[in-house]
Amino acid sequence: MAKRALITGITGQDGSYLAELLLEKGYEVTGVVRRSSAPNLWRINHLLDRVELRPGDLLDQLSLMRIIQDTRPQELYNLAAMSFVPASWDQPMLTGEYNSLGVTRLLEAIRQVDTKIRVYQASSSEMYGRVREVPQTELTPFYPRSPYGVSKVFGHYITVNYRESYDMFTVSGILFNHESPRRGLEFVTRKISDGVARIKLGLSDHISLGNLDAARDWGFAGDYVRAMWLMLQQDQPEDCVIATGVSHTVRELVQTAFSHVDLDWEKYVRIDQDLLRPAEVDHLIGDCSKANRVLGWKPTVNFKQLIGMMVDADLARLSEGSSPRSSAALDSQN
Repeated sequence: MAKRALITGITGQDGSYLAELLLEKGYEVTGVVRRSSAPNLWRINHLLDRVELRPGDLLDQLSLMRIIQDTRPQELYNLAAMSFVPASWDQPMLTGEYNSLGVTRLLEAIRQVDTKIRVYQASSSEMYGRVREVPQTELTPFYPRSPYGVSKVFGHYITVNYRESYDMFTVSGILFNHESPRRGLEFVTRKISDGVARIKLGLSDHISLGNLDAARDWGFAGDYVRAMWLMLQQDQPEDCVIATGVSHTVRELVQTAFSHVDLDWEKYVRIDQDLLRPAEVDHLIGDCSKANRVLGWKPTVNFKQLIGMMVDADLARLSEGSSPRSSAALDSQN
C-alpha cells in the first residue's frame, strides 16, 4: 500500500516542493489549509488533482485531531508557520500562537491519536540569531534576535521534549535560508529577483533595500525538502542542520542578480532605513556535515544557479503579463 503523508502549510513554497517529491515517490498526500475567502493555491494548482486538501488550523487542536484521525498518515510534515521575520515584530503574539503553541497543539493531537506517526518539524537558522560560533551546528547555542526566532526555539524544543517524553519519532530540520521562484515577493531574495526583472523590462527604475551587509547561507528549496523526507526515513530520530555551508551577503545577491541580466546594480539600488530590522542577524552559515554523514544529503543547486533561476522565472512571468504572486506571512514559507 502507498504511504500516506500529511503536510501542514502545503500551499507554501516548501509545501509545494515537498508535495511534488512525495507524489513522485508514490505517496498519498493530504494537505492542511486554512479556510480563506481568497484561497492561495497558486503554488499547487498543478497538483490539485493529485492531492487532498483538508481545512484545519494550528490554532484549533480539534481540527488537527480530526484530520489525523481521518487520514491516518505514517508521516506528518509541519511546515505551517508565521514565517516572514519582519512581520513578527508587528504580530509577536500571533507569531507565538502559530510557531510555538501551534506546534504543541499538533504534537499533542498526534500523541492523542497515534504516537507511531513520524513527525518533521520545520526549525530555522533564525534561532541562532546573535551567533555563538561560525559555522552553526546542531549543538550551537541559540540566541534568537526576533519574535520569529524566539517562537521557533520554543517549537524546536517542544519537539525534542515530545520525542524524549513519549518516545515519539519527532525530528526538527534546522533549515538555513532556502529560496526558489515560488518564494513570496516580500522576501528579500524574491524582491530582488522580481525587481531586477522589472528593471530589465523597463517596468521599474529601482529597488529599495535595507542592510546589504547581512550574510546568509542561501540554498534551493527543492533540495531542502529532500532532506526533510530523508530525516523521516532514518532508523533513529535525529535533528539536522540543512544548509549549503557557504554564505553570501545581500550585496553579493544583488550583484549576482543584476549581473545575470548585464546591469550595474549600483545604478538601481536605494537604501531605505525603514527596511532595517530592530535587531539584525548578521552572519548565518550552517555546518551540514551531519546531514551529509547521516542522511547522505548534499545540495545540488549553488548560489549563482539559484539566483539565475529566480531572475529567469520572474523575467518569463513578467514578459507573459502574469500577475505577481505574493505569499501571505502566514503561509509556511521557511
